[in-house]
Amino acid sequence: MDDEIRTSAEAHENDVIPRRREVHADPKAQPDTSIPENLTSKPVEQKSPAEWAYERLILYIQNFEEGLDNEHEVAMGFAGGDAGVLRIEGMGFFDPDIVTFYGTDEYGAKTQLIQHVTQLAVILRAIPRAALGEGDAPEDAPRRIGFRLARALEEDSAQPDTQSDTK
Repeated sequence: MDDEIRTSAEAHENDVIPRRREVHADPKAQPDTSIPENLTSKPVEQKSPAEWAYERLILYIQNFEEGLDNEHEVAMGFAGGDAGVLRIEGMGFFDPDIVTFYGTDEYGAKTQLIQHVTQLAVILRAIPRAALGEGDAPEDAPRRIGFRLARALEEDSAQPDTQSDTK
């Protein structure tokens, strides 16, 4: 217990500031657990459950990709059954409570998962790089969706909110 005196405003602020903590057996596997400023610039209570889940998923995907070699890309496995995997090629949300993943399955078929945030369970998997497409060179780097998603999130937070309330 510390003897630091806090105002009620500071106590309330600390209750809504997002926190992130992870501990791994291998200290080299410890990801960066800092939270980017663009995720904290809009108070959590002003975000829909879908927007908040989407933003945090981006961080997890990005951290997962940082640990991959050039021969692997991120995909997600489906819990239960033999539904296979989805190579994550896009992600989005639909307020207030839907998160969606876009990509291809292990056979190359176009795939989309639409999930309610209360049912969200994502297994990130490292899978071999996608077959090279037309115009791709063998030395091209693997596609990293996490970094593109994070860049889009930064660009969105730099834009003024232009959505009008439709109520």
